Amino acid sequence: MRIAVQAESDANESRVAATPETVKALTALGAEVAVEAGAGLKSAIPDEAYAEAGAVIAQGPAAAAAGADVLLRVRRPSAAEVAGVKPGAAVIAIMDPYEHVDALQSLAGAGVSAFSMELIPRITRAQSMDVLSSQANLAGYRAIIDAAAAYDRAIPMMMTAAGSVQPARIFIMGVGVAGLQAIATARRIGGVVTATDVRPATKEQVLSLGAKFIAVEDEEFAAAETAAGYAKPMSPEYQAKQAELTASHIAKQDIVVTTALIPGRAAPVLITAEMVRSMRPGSIIVDLAVERGGNCELSRPGETVVSENGVKIIGNLNVAGRVPATASFLYAKNLVSFLQPLIDPASHELAITWDDEIIKATLLTRDGALVHPNFQAPADSGVQTAPAAEVAAGTGEAGPQTPDPAGAPAKAKKARPAKDSNPAGS
Repeated sequence: MRIAVQAESDANESRVAATPETVKALTALGAEVAVEAGAGLKSAIPDEAYAEAGAVIAQGPAAAAAGADVLLRVRRPSAAEVAGVKPGAAVIAIMDPYEHVDALQSLAGAGVSAFSMELIPRITRAQSMDVLSSQANLAGYRAIIDAAAAYDRAIPMMMTAAGSVQPARIFIMGVGVAGLQAIATARRIGGVVTATDVRPATKEQVLSLGAKFIAVEDEEFAAAETAAGYAKPMSPEYQAKQAELTASHIAKQDIVVTTALIPGRAAPVLITAEMVRSMRPGSIIVDLAVERGGNCELSRPGETVVSENGVKIIGNLNVAGRVPATASFLYAKNLVSFLQPLIDPASHELAITWDDEIIKATLLTRDGALVHPNFQAPADSGVQTAPAAEVAAGTGEAGPQTPDPAGAPAKAKKARPAKDSNPAGS
């Protein structure tokens, strides 16, 4: 069996889908691993390190993919990039499938079995595969580091002979994985931290990290979560009260980090231009949802915008990738955990159990068809779609939508308890 690892073609992507450690793990499973030359350079992994771990260094994406049974990527490859793999090869990546059905159609047409790592179900045996948790954890951490670097003042309280420096006030909006790690990091560097979320269960987690919980805690809030851990739609009256509380709180903050993302939808606007105008000059907003439209009305993808009143609004792209070596280390281990059960220990060949719960949740394409019910091709697309009976039989049925890597205060699954200040789920 041949496993290929290609360099990422997206200019904003610094991560890589394998590390020397995971190459060793894959070769121990009986696979030959081919890594495209230069694939790990942005994550500080030279080709020599891969070669020493047992990988074959391939010159170019086509050479890496040639004859591959499995193709590992960080981001979704194009149909051209999967050319040369074996028919039915498993292509495993962060597919970003929402609103990209055309790209899924191309992969279906290429005849590969495409798996989306964002759709890993939140079950116990899949925790080690949970890409959303591993990458959102780093995004929350890096958001605070970026905010501290842009902030013109010290973060912690300082008692000096020249006078006392007051600690920065830091507000986290959305207590998923990214939000919990942002709270923990902000607390470590000495900030006075508050946080908000629409799910009552998150209050205990916020308090456990030493932050203060901010929300309109009335009877409607107490019943705002379903038995499955999802947020219920809130009434216009509650939304108005929550917006009023948030607006008055933001006006007093030095740093605000927003993390709200909802799969398949534009990010909700949490901070209006009016709220930005209420903040003091030099205040910082870090918008982790900027790639999906942004939680701040004034944020712009890939830019740091300075408002008329001097508030810096940071809209960095691929925030987890701003810690590339660690992000690649964790993501590559997620991939090994996902791939290992798919390899027969005796024959060392792919042996996918198509009716497995994890496979059904993550499989997008198979045998030239789009098989995941959430991303079916339009009837006139020219691409075959799987019959409903086949989907139900195990080719693509999935559970509820999973929140995006940055976490989500709306329609998000219940957060797992924080452990050693490192959030484990959203």
